[in-house]
Amino acid sequence: MADDIEARLTKAVPGPTPSPEGGPDGGPDGGNDYLERRTLRRGSAGWLLLTGLGVAYVVSGDFSGWNVGLSKGGFGGLAIATVLMGAMYACLVFSLAELSTILPTAGGGYGFARRALGPWGGFLTGTAILIEYILAPAAIVIFIGDYVESLGLFGLTSSWPVYLGCFVIFIGVHLWGVGEALRFSLVVTAVAVAALLIFAVGAFTDFSVSGLDDIAVDASAAGSNSWLPYGVLGIWAAFPFGMWFFLGVEGVPLAAEEAKDPVRSMPKALAISMGILALLALITFFAATGAQGADAVKDPGTAPLIVALEGAGEPTTLSRIVNYAGLAGLVASFFSLIYAGSRQLFALSRAGYLPRFLSLTSRRKAPYLGLVIPGAIGFALAAATGDGERMLNIAVFGATISYALMALSHIVLRRREPNLERPYRTPGGMVTSTVAFVLALSALVATFLVDKDAAFIALAVYAVALAYFAFYSRHHLVASAPEEEFAALAAAEAELTRD
Repeated sequence: MADDIEARLTKAVPGPTPSPEGGPDGGPDGGNDYLERRTLRRGSAGWLLLTGLGVAYVVSGDFSGWNVGLSKGGFGGLAIATVLMGAMYACLVFSLAELSTILPTAGGGYGFARRALGPWGGFLTGTAILIEYILAPAAIVIFIGDYVESLGLFGLTSSWPVYLGCFVIFIGVHLWGVGEALRFSLVVTAVAVAALLIFAVGAFTDFSVSGLDDIAVDASAAGSNSWLPYGVLGIWAAFPFGMWFFLGVEGVPLAAEEAKDPVRSMPKALAISMGILALLALITFFAATGAQGADAVKDPGTAPLIVALEGAGEPTTLSRIVNYAGLAGLVASFFSLIYAGSRQLFALSRAGYLPRFLSLTSRRKAPYLGLVIPGAIGFALAAATGDGERMLNIAVFGATISYALMALSHIVLRRREPNLERPYRTPGGMVTSTVAFVLALSALVATFLVDKDAAFIALAVYAVALAYFAFYSRHHLVASAPEEEFAALAAAEAELTRD
């Protein structure tokens, strides 16, 4: 099955008879040249570039953001939350590895959910992923501006010219070509990872166990102690911040359509990415909190790695290196998240869930409108609000919805289609995806504990998108899109079985 889908994409075979709607983009069935005008550059990424992409999505989260979880749950609360969220991502990644070998297309989670949960489930999943990958770059570009200002680079301040420059430059690299873009991402990510390892060596020289639980205990909180200063509920409130060490790694399957031998390279890249991120989370978390104490690094707006190296003293050579590397980490995540958002938009548009013109590709096989339009939205949000933390909270809300739906898709396909060809099988089977599903729902509820406004804003965006789908796009889906053909094949097989 996976080989059939891959061959279909490679040849870009036109769809069935054109719809009466016709037009330059074809009708719901695709038109004669529909897929030919919507093809990505296949074979551009092997397992190494895919692994780099997985780490790039996440690496900025090691430099800042996670530390706010200390103010919600203390060291013990955030540590438990990080372990649980790490387990959620590991289970999800192994589930996605199986699904991505069944359907190696740019649709990623949307494509899996489309077959398992129908058009509504596919759209709900794809929209949640899109919320994450459009809002997260808008938030990170603000953080890049803050870094540029704090470092005094070229006398720039954190303002719209910096945001615009980032979007223009990095979208330009993506338009140049996916291979070039992923190689650039790999280099910048390698710099950021090297800096994290150097930081850990420096910070561990001042490590003290006594600093881990130095946050004042809230005696009114149920179950509070020095390790859980905000009580047992603090563990739950820290869930969204435990996610920062892994948020985005699930986006690797979005590159399946441009990968070399995705059936083999995708599971390998997902597993290695997760292993690297787990190691980085472990050493960063302990080194940063143990060097100067958890209380010193817990506040929002604090650069935890810099505080861990400097304390109340003057900047050092090492802290300056790590500070500049923090900017590299932000750039790596910003750059890779733009890629992920464009591919999810491309797939949803190609299948008709969103306006079909958004999936047109250039001569260099880049979805140019899928890059430019989300970039314009992200820039407008960053310039208008300047509230990166709020936008990231909205992104996390969308992410947790997509995690639950993708894990559910794995469960449904395992139960309903046990004989479906699976070149890679998830270790633990449905038990693994069930753990991911339960933890994702727990993380979704936890987002309301952190930022109710962000959660309701995300729900409002969801409502608008669902109205568009209900009243228009579900009546104009493209039957020849790979994800739709995959789902149609399942329906045909089910009908034959009943007969």
